[in-house]
Amino acid sequence: MYRKKIDDLIKWKNSNTRKPLILRGARQVGKTWLMKEFGKNYYEKCAYINFDDNSRMEELFSGDFDIDRIIQGLKIESNVNIEPENTLIIFDEVQETPKALTALKYFYEKANQYHIIAAGSLLGVAMHEGTSFPVGKVDFLDLYPLSFYEFLQALGEEQLVELIQKNDFQLITVFADKLKQYLKQYFYIGGMPEVVASYIENKDFNEVRRKQEILLQAYEQDFSKHAPNSVVPRIRQLWNNIPTQLAKENKKFIYGLIKEGARAREYELALSWLIDCGLVYQINRVNDCKVPLSAYQDFSAFKLYLLDVGLLCAMSKIDATTILEENEIFVEFKGALTEQFVLTELKSNTTFPIFYWSAEKGIAELDYLVQIGRYNVPIEVKSSENLQAKSLKVFAQKYNTKINVRTSMSDYKVEDWLINIPLYLIGNIENIIKS
Repeated sequence: MYRKKIDDLIKWKNSNTRKPLILRGARQVGKTWLMKEFGKNYYEKCAYINFDDNSRMEELFSGDFDIDRIIQGLKIESNVNIEPENTLIIFDEVQETPKALTALKYFYEKANQYHIIAAGSLLGVAMHEGTSFPVGKVDFLDLYPLSFYEFLQALGEEQLVELIQKNDFQLITVFADKLKQYLKQYFYIGGMPEVVASYIENKDFNEVRRKQEILLQAYEQDFSKHAPNSVVPRIRQLWNNIPTQLAKENKKFIYGLIKEGARAREYELALSWLIDCGLVYQINRVNDCKVPLSAYQDFSAFKLYLLDVGLLCAMSKIDATTILEENEIFVEFKGALTEQFVLTELKSNTTFPIFYWSAEKGIAELDYLVQIGRYNVPIEVKSSENLQAKSLKVFAQKYNTKINVRTSMSDYKVEDWLINIPLYLIGNIENIIKS
């Protein structure tokens, strides 16, 4: 299963300024597989150490940070003769031994010849709970569920992905129906590696849903196992309420919909926990269109999305037939799934911060606003071939933006004031705009 982040790992390996690398991402997005695959294919040897329930590693890192002593211990634990020039060292579930995280600082300062990648399912939570963290001494890489393009490659459609990357819009239009069909499948299946692998093996949508429900149950078990007991009920309430919030026409998150009279301060810790775990994305409103956008955030107004469109489908109990045949019952929730899809594509394929915009009096709302190079680019999301873009037009006239994007099921088209990018190409938005 191809993951685009392999390219980033190769750059990291070859960098003259390489630091120990921390791979961040939610549980089950494929961090362990990616690290091992990278070690197997790009190093002679791979020393894999799992810190989960590992008292030996707890003891090894409890003493001083003598690198020679630690390396000797890692050799014994992994049964690999670690040599800096040809061995990848993997620290998995490293949050279970906080002093191993701290040790990354000393590897960088005293033994940077070693290639080390660390990862953990709840690493984001550990970083915010007072763990001594090697700020400035490590590199970071974020891993998300499989993007639509990685999904296509997993299905054996490498030529289709190559076509997309070339921006040959005329030829892409020839295969638009095929891409749309795959897109509907992706809406239901999503990009969680185990779910995608199940579909490739069985081509059974019922099995896909079963795998998704097992994943969702595992996340809920994590709430009870790892979060403070006093916060767990609010985490569950907030998590289970996200599909309801996204089903609204105005998708701004409203605490009062969780329970009557709910206030932000009651759910701050719960929300932070879900965000730190990588399970939820918070998209803040901006009230202006100046550079940098981050300076104009309104932290009191935001939208929440899940990490994966397929899991949103599962939580919303939408069956495969409803999506693949586009039954009428799907229409009212279609916009939510499409917005969720666009967000995860932007997250997976780009590195720019993502916001949304709405007019002060609520007369217009723009789904996303991103900064690409020196341009602020508004994006309006349409779930069908409806080519009206009223909010986008209001925004473009108000701020006189140079590049305006509508993404829909329609073909690629450049008009006087906007570019229509098909939904199945939105992950390639940066290349399309810069080309």
